[in-house]
Amino acid sequence: MHRVYAGVLASRCLRALLAGAGRWSNALVEFSFEGEIIEWRGPAPYLFVPLPDDLAAAVADIARDVTYGWGCIPAECVSGRTTWTTSIFPRHGGYLVPVKVAVQRAEGYALGDIIELTVRIG
Repeated sequence: MHRVYAGVLASRCLRALLAGAGRWSNALVEFSFEGEIIEWRGPAPYLFVPLPDDLAAAVADIARDVTYGWGCIPAECVSGRTTWTTSIFPRHGGYLVPVKVAVQRAEGYALGDIIELTVRIG
């Protein structure tokens, strides 16, 4: 398992860690960061946390190896006391992590909150 913290390791460092880990599908990458909950209006309003640019660039580099289609990447997320499965997905050159309604209710999160989020891929 590799722990990558936003702001500590840039995408080149993440790529170097992954290169030494063998096939991506056999690796577990975990990274933690703080981010603001934003709203994206698609067919209905949803709340998300965007990945920081350096992590989004690193994820983009390995996306085709872990995506199940359309650039979506299955992930397990942890914030506060809540763990949930979801898919991060590309949007406007970055990636968004959905914050499910059940998570919002359990943790008391709302639009504009800054939260600590851990994302596990692999």
